[in-house]
Amino acid sequence: MNATDSYTMGGSFVPGPLAGGTAPERSEIAPSTSPATSPVPQPSGKPTKRRFHRIAKIRQQQGLSVRSAARRMGVPMEQVRREEKPDANLSLADLIRWQEALEVPLIDLLVEDTGPLSAPVMARARWLRLMKTVKALMESNASEGVTRMAEMLQQQVLEVMPELDDVTAWHSVGQRRTQDESGRIAERPVSRTFASDALR
Repeated sequence: MNATDSYTMGGSFVPGPLAGGTAPERSEIAPSTSPATSPVPQPSGKPTKRRFHRIAKIRQQQGLSVRSAARRMGVPMEQVRREEKPDANLSLADLIRWQEALEVPLIDLLVEDTGPLSAPVMARARWLRLMKTVKALMESNASEGVTRMAEMLQQQVLEVMPELDDVTAWHSVGQRRTQDESGRIAERPVSRTFASDALR
């Protein structure tokens, strides 16, 4: 059989074996043109931990310390720190216990960290900051008029939120003022609508 015997209509020419030799390898005649398969890139780094709640953020915004939260729920402080981690997968009973201790809607503990807090939680946080300021004024060495105004503000706040009675003052920074240097608060009278204006 000669070289023309290997040609067919509509086909390609494949030469037959040469005299005294062997047929050439297929790879030498028609090299593969298929693209090489690239390796699939593997993800690098540690996987991101899933967030289940934002208990710690709300506890801090409510001005509740770890010790106070543990006392309200009747659990050790180590358990409070462990449960308030965002990646802690708590049971429904644990979430209800936290909801009662923080006095916030349960949904505020479960929504994403980037979501806004509900209106009741934001309002309570404002009242809390106001009460801490009032307590700081009452504990300072201010004039008698400032102390009397602070007591009046305290009564107004407690009429709205009686549970804030045990709130402590802001942590003092630096040396306390004497009566002779009571600061600008003694020189600038506080209006009677100060409590309501602070919530607007």
